[in-house]
Amino acid sequence: MRFQVPQFIEVEDKIFGPLTLRQFIYLLGGAGLSFLVYSFAGNLFLSAILILPIVGFTLALAFYKINNKPFINVVEAAWGYYIGNKLYIWKKVDKQVIAKQAAEATTNDFYVPKLSDSKLKDLTWSLDIKQAQNPVQSQKGRSNI
Repeated sequence: MRFQVPQFIEVEDKIFGPLTLRQFIYLLGGAGLSFLVYSFAGNLFLSAILILPIVGFTLALAFYKINNKPFINVVEAAWGYYIGNKLYIWKKVDKQVIAKQAAEATTNDFYVPKLSDSKLKDLTWSLDIKQAQNPVQSQKGRSNI
């Protein structure tokens, strides 16, 4: 038995003429909010000043895309950032503590600073340092071909 697999599932269906259901709801909500502002303000000039940002925001919600994503995603992310907790922690480390840790290093009385989070890179760095300390011993193991 064959089944038809839906394709182009990312594209929304055009239900109301050239508009999708989501676009139609945004525009309908913006028109309703604009009508409420006009009915409460009473004055055409005052209501026009208040309605212009509403119309702009409504048009952005319905049609504007940033990086091929709807504008509502940007609004949601901005709102979450504005409302969410922001915790920035900076801990100052005294130079005396670092010097004390360096003095306590017991690896052949030679302190090897940690360069990265990779253990393999740290191992190669420490081997290079030990080879530089005793170059005669490192040449004994090599054979001349």
